[in-house]
Amino acid sequence: MKQINSGRLRAIGYDKRARLLQVQLDDGSMLQYGGVGEEAWRLFSNSGSAWSYYRDNIEEEFTAKRVSATGTSGKNPLDELFRKP
Repeated sequence: MKQINSGRLRAIGYDKRARLLQVQLDDGSMLQYGGVGEEAWRLFSNSGSAWSYYRDNIEEEFTAKRVSATGTSGKNPLDELFRKP
């Protein structure tokens, strides 16, 4: 994963063989996008405004799969909401 600080993006990574893009957001959640080509990855990872590129070309074109909902504290933010008394 490549660490970045652009908008809500904190890290991005790409698996060329699987054509799988993974992004980490500022809340610690990780999203995966399948079927992403090398050209899209190259443009994204070299973009001067990765957040804008992500919003316009990744988020709009590919379906996300959430692989982690854990925030940076290591706690799931929904735990408090659904905690049993």
